[in-house]
Amino acid sequence: MFHFMVNAEGGLTAAGYAVCILAGIVLFGIAIFFAGKNSEGKKMSVKQLVFCAVAMALAFVTSYLKIFNMPWGGSVTLCSMLFIVLTANWYGPKTGIMVGLAYGILQFIQEPYVLSFFQVCCDYVLAFAALGIAGFFAKSSHGLVKGYIAAVIARGAFHALGGYLYWMDYMPENFPKALTAVYPIAYNYSFLLAEAVITIIVISIPAVAKALAQVKKAAIQ
Repeated sequence: MFHFMVNAEGGLTAAGYAVCILAGIVLFGIAIFFAGKNSEGKKMSVKQLVFCAVAMALAFVTSYLKIFNMPWGGSVTLCSMLFIVLTANWYGPKTGIMVGLAYGILQFIQEPYVLSFFQVCCDYVLAFAALGIAGFFAKSSHGLVKGYIAAVIARGAFHALGGYLYWMDYMPENFPKALTAVYPIAYNYSFLLAEAVITIIVISIPAVAKALAQVKKAAIQ
């Protein structure tokens, strides 16, 4: 069904890129639609909608700033997940999930690899949408840190699911056979937790934490 979108190497054809770009536009439009109301049901301002767009753009840009790449996909970036988490922290999980969905399409366009439709959903769409669950912790003490940790765990769960279903054949021969069952978990959380540690250290710096608090105040006004 999707063969016209995928080439022999698992990348996208010209038609595939066109479809994905269109899907990204549609999903971002849906994200903006659902972001039209915050958790209290009040309509958001244009400024607040712009904050979502800017956050997603910053996430996309920083996703190119890679500290290191994993051999079979995945990388440690310069805090790129944080910007999607911020939208959830500002406006709640519904907005965060929809922005994450749109961002997942952008990630797929950036570095596409297709084994099946469900693999694409696990590795791109659902994994990044899961970052939106950070919004459930927004009102708790240290809500940004708690939400970020939960978001990273949730994203990793979808990557691990895709790993079990589609990537087990790529397990290195020198990986301990006794630990085969945990290979997708170990592989995916290795880079996700490394980035999480870096990000949590950065956002815990008093000056950064104060700046993020000011940005949140500006975003929700």
